[in-house]
Amino acid sequence: MTDLIIKICGLTSEETMQAALDAGADMVGLVFFPKSPRHVSLSEACKLADMARGKAEIVALTVDMNLDGLSRINELVNPDWFQFHGEESPEACAAAKVMFKKKVMKAVPVADKTDIEQAMFYAIVADMLLFDAKPPKGADRPGGNGVSYDWSLLKGIDLGKPFMLSGGLDPSNVSEALRQSGAKAIDVSSGVEREKGVKDRELIRAFVANARGALVSGE
Repeated sequence: MTDLIIKICGLTSEETMQAALDAGADMVGLVFFPKSPRHVSLSEACKLADMARGKAEIVALTVDMNLDGLSRINELVNPDWFQFHGEESPEACAAAKVMFKKKVMKAVPVADKTDIEQAMFYAIVADMLLFDAKPPKGADRPGGNGVSYDWSLLKGIDLGKPFMLSGGLDPSNVSEALRQSGAKAIDVSSGVEREKGVKDRELIRAFVANARGALVSGE
């Protein structure tokens, strides 16, 4: 992987998966959550995962899914990572990591510094933490809402595990987000869509290019 890890999440078509791979994404995310406009079926996910295998790390995003569901994803899709984006406990994350022998990423919703401090309980078991914005009041899904927060809250934090910045990122602000947060890994979903749930090839390309450019220029 490069010095900056870029994850394009919520890919739903072969065209946009290819666009993410061509742009040089390090990780590609597949969403298994029916309430999300980015949800993919197991059969669709298998095809997309096969495109990415060996080219980018495959991340399976789930929300409070039971072990039977996780087991089916593990068996059929064979992701490199499980991303837990609900209210999964540290114990549940640890159990999945041991059972499926896959790396685990835990999403932590952030509104202020106390939320980041709470992440220490997950840092013990997760391989990476993903700091996302707290969803707006009344939202029916925990991520992909296009909401940002004070990225500078992440500057200089050390929980003993790498972290990924997410929440409200797009091609126009990713350079500033990297500068404010000091993040070495970033995640985007709605910020590279032309309409909800539909990724745009040019926006994917621009996001990756701007993020890499920020790293080169030292922003």
